[in-house]
Amino acid sequence: MSDTPKFTVIDRRKLKAEQEEHPTEQAATQAPPPPAEAAPSGPPAGPRLVVSEPKPEAAPAAEATETEEHLELPPAPTAQESQAQKTAYDASAQRLEDLIRAQNPAMGAQPPIGFEHLVQQLYLSAMIQMGAGGQEGQRPRIDILGARQTIDTLSLLADKTKGNLTPTEETFLQNSLYEVRMAYVEVTNALSRPPQPGAATGTAGR
Repeated sequence: MSDTPKFTVIDRRKLKAEQEEHPTEQAATQAPPPPAEAAPSGPPAGPRLVVSEPKPEAAPAAEATETEEHLELPPAPTAQESQAQKTAYDASAQRLEDLIRAQNPAMGAQPPIGFEHLVQQLYLSAMIQMGAGGQEGQRPRIDILGARQTIDTLSLLADKTKGNLTPTEETFLQNSLYEVRMAYVEVTNALSRPPQPGAATGTAGR
């Protein structure tokens, strides 16, 4: 509503000069504002502009509040709590390994888990999600969206560990990431390829 008078007064310097030359016209110049304030009963063009402006400003504030709420985490355990929990975990794992080795005396001690085990686990998960490792003669089950998430997780691991790996670990990670990405491209190309005529019924060669 306050924007309307700006369209009636274009040049303030010109208006001031006219008021000095013709003082009797000052009242006529100031007369238009009262009808402009009564504009709410007229066309809704002005109110639409006023209502639409606050929305873009309010949305980021609301999103920021929601993000801060989601980022609220419980306090991290203290060093003493973490050490006590690790000790209890190691003791439980050792008891389980002793029970398994008692039933299987020929089995040796399990090797320690290294970075390669983590990469290999993600690599195998992605390949299985893309249909690898299925039984022969059965149609492979493909979870292409799950495979993409696993590959993105492997890529995130590569970004977060950059500069902190040994040359062997870095090579193993990059090779695994290269292979799963290539497999993903091949699978998605096969899924998006239109079916060949007669392929479903086996009548192409007739």
